[in-house]
Amino acid sequence: MTASPDRIELISNDITQLRVDAIVNAANRSLLGGGGVDGAIHRAAGPELLAECRTLNGCETGQAKITRGYRLPAHYVVHAVGPIWQGGDRNEPELLAACYRNCLNLAVANNIRTIAFPAISCGVYGYPLDEAARIAVREVRSFLANEDRIETVYLVCFGEAVHDAYRQALQEEAREERRADGTSR
Repeated sequence: MTASPDRIELISNDITQLRVDAIVNAANRSLLGGGGVDGAIHRAAGPELLAECRTLNGCETGQAKITRGYRLPAHYVVHAVGPIWQGGDRNEPELLAACYRNCLNLAVANNIRTIAFPAISCGVYGYPLDEAARIAVREVRSFLANEDRIETVYLVCFGEAVHDAYRQALQEEAREERRADGTSR
């Protein structure tokens, strides 16, 4: 079984405005808000999100936890703690891949059918964008190939560079899949 390309959508939008079942927050280990996507989600969700996050006792790198969405259009926020890039030899690829898998597993466990991901770890955490996009696409496609309870995964791009990296990663993954199926071109 392969992941239908139409179950993954690449969009340029404000993740805090999406009407989906869940959005993913590129969180820090405290889960108490920060800059970038994390700060934007906390501001848009309101103080109730911070109050719920305080009850979760943080989250380890590579892991994910779920909260309600409060004032967001999304019903849930899945908080994923991505790795800080330190050159790639400190388990960063495995930890980033685990973020995507753990978010998707939480989505299935909570009957989430539509979920939107930002480019986890690509902001202040400094993960190289092209590599992070390849990991994200590979993990999402692999998960969807074996799981039909998620209808759509949105890869939400902030800026043209992010959009280009994800578009390229989707194209590369599709080529690899065709090669594996014996329909290369």
